[in-house]
Amino acid sequence: MSAQIISTANADHYTWGNRCDGWFLVRTPELNIIEERMPPGTSETRHHHVRARQFFFVLEGELTMEIEQHRLTVHAGQGIEVAPGQQHQAINRGPTPLRIVVTSQPPSHGDRIEETP
Repeated sequence: MSAQIISTANADHYTWGNRCDGWFLVRTPELNIIEERMPPGTSETRHHHVRARQFFFVLEGELTMEIEQHRLTVHAGQGIEVAPGQQHQAINRGPTPLRIVVTSQPPSHGDRIEETP
């Protein structure tokens, strides 16, 4: 396969949660790199992954990441790692859309366990 330029304009797209978008920039059995867009006031459900290690990198906006009951604020140009087994939840508490790149190794889809409240 020859190299190709990937962006949200030509990547596989999906929606999740309440009006959130995701684009697969890299999608292999070993690695997923996804750009996500979260409108203001949206969040994912608290969960953890059995095998996947993730890294969330903020492109625009401000990410509130809750990891194991600790709330951290991640600004544009910053990132945060989530280890396998750690309960976490990504939240956009800001007034503008949040754009993040999420790297998961191995891929996190199918490896997600929802936390009970």
